[in-house]
Amino acid sequence: MREITLGGMRFHALVGILEHERHTPQPIEVDLTVRVGVDTSTPVVDYRTLYSVAARALSSHTGLLEDVAERIATGVLSLDDRIRSTRVAVRKPQVALAGPVAFAQVAVERTNPE
Repeated sequence: MREITLGGMRFHALVGILEHERHTPQPIEVDLTVRVGVDTSTPVVDYRTLYSVAARALSSHTGLLEDVAERIATGVLSLDDRIRSTRVAVRKPQVALAGPVAFAQVAVERTNPE
């Protein structure tokens, strides 16, 4: 088993349920980890493909970070039979709350049925 992580991917996207979040892109960060069964005939999973799945998940307005994380996890697991599982964390570093907070984050872990 091999683990691949793309950490701190940054995007500007429309994410949120507030009116301004529907029209004003904001920074979104994504950490993506995939666990890959080692296959000597095709030993690598292309990082660019993993990045593209995350970018596509953020290409249109989404109300919830949970939805973004699920889109990424589902997309990644459908890429390659060797991908056994994934962990996706999606962060809003500029979340508006009543007090100081570094970020809001949602994380999901999903496994490919064998």
